[in-house]
Amino acid sequence: MPQASPRGTYLQISESLRQEIENGEIREALPSEAELMRTYGVGRTTIGRALKALKADGVIESVQGSGWYVAGTGDRRPLVERVVDLLRREGTAVGDTFPSESELCETFGVSRTAVRTAIAQLEGRGVIAMAPGRRRQVRALPGEDGGA
Repeated sequence: MPQASPRGTYLQISESLRQEIENGEIREALPSEAELMRTYGVGRTTIGRALKALKADGVIESVQGSGWYVAGTGDRRPLVERVVDLLRREGTAVGDTFPSESELCETFGVSRTAVRTAIAQLEGRGVIAMAPGRRRQVRALPGEDGGA
């Protein structure tokens, strides 16, 4: 991204992202802030300002621990709930291997930090635990109400 001026750079980035959304190139989740920093060659503050400008215009919305999304699209439930639903849909049984952090990042399109937070919550609830071989294992299946 050419640096016309520090003040205008975030506006150029927000306009670029707006065009990608309008053209359907971005349909639901935006790339992570780290990925946007690499793409545009700018720092976190500049990306943050660009995203806040789009949010102020109602184009995107943020979900704590999950990322930025095109407004009005996708599943906004906490990641831990979406992971539990995945376990149910896949017919996971007690003793099965829990998906890796990388698999969860790919499946849900979220950061490793968000995945680690969800895993910590599931471990705290006794749903998963570390098994031999540095893999996590399902220890209990949550009920329909989401509790373990």
